[in-house]
Amino acid sequence: MSSAETLNVRVRSMTWQAEGVLSVELTALDGGALPPFEAGAHVDLQLPLPGGTIGRSYSLCNDPRETHRYVVGIGRDRASRGGSRWVHEQLRPGALLRIAAPRNHFRLNESAPSFALVAGGIGITPLLAMARRLQALGKPVRALLAARDRASAAFVDELRALVPDTTLHLDAQAGGPPDLHAWLAALPRDTGVYGCGPAPMLDAFERACASLGLADAHIERFTAAPAPPDAPAPGACTLVLERSVREIAVPADKSLLDALLDAGVDVPYSCFEGVCGTCETRVLDGEIDHRDGVLSAVERKRGDVMMVCVSRCKGARLVLDL
Repeated sequence: MSSAETLNVRVRSMTWQAEGVLSVELTALDGGALPPFEAGAHVDLQLPLPGGTIGRSYSLCNDPRETHRYVVGIGRDRASRGGSRWVHEQLRPGALLRIAAPRNHFRLNESAPSFALVAGGIGITPLLAMARRLQALGKPVRALLAARDRASAAFVDELRALVPDTTLHLDAQAGGPPDLHAWLAALPRDTGVYGCGPAPMLDAFERACASLGLADAHIERFTAAPAPPDAPAPGACTLVLERSVREIAVPADKSLLDALLDAGVDVPYSCFEGVCGTCETRVLDGEIDHRDGVLSAVERKRGDVMMVCVSRCKGARLVLDL
């Protein structure tokens, strides 16, 4: 993490929510107010692993009206590279952590007449904060929560209390994943639809929304989508830094972020995976090869921002607002 705003917090409590899922409550060291956040926001936790500190992004699931705490839900990833495993095995109440201030790339369009929330597993966390916000606004909302089985389904009772019209789908009982097309087909076409969960579920979600004409659809991914099989291999390019009046040559085997950091450019960053949004950089000219899991299709088409940790240049040069 570089110059992005950071905070020192204390782990006030940790609560078992489901098999492999913990919620972690964070408070300011002095007990005072924390920076405000909107539903859908996440914070980056700096986790002091034995091999060095790593940043991991976790969605806030508590009520956005609360200023005295942040609550994140953390599922233990079976393919964990250390972050979630360390939280589950080593983190304890009373510990001190450094975090980045909340960021939000998964905002609610509160003007929609009604809403639908589709969650897979730990993807419930940002949608739980959205459910709290929508209840406060008095907006009509329905939800679908999918999990492997009942033991691994987290926050079910909380979600049902907020959204009585909640469908709980358990893959083990149903014999497979939910039929998202059928569930979404019952929605009015002007519904605001929000999905968060594993990649296969979100791929099916996007296909169903597109085929049904649900235009106000939004997703948040845990990991950036893999490049298509026919995507060209990354090539060398030149970064033109407009404000710094500099040019940086980027070889094919180096990320844009690494090239910028090696050149001494102060760029905020955290995850290195294109999912937290910390390294979002404004693009003034050039064609972007988007590889992140943050920007929507509309934002990608606009072509004015990119995540420099994973995205590339399709041409020979990119002009950045740096």
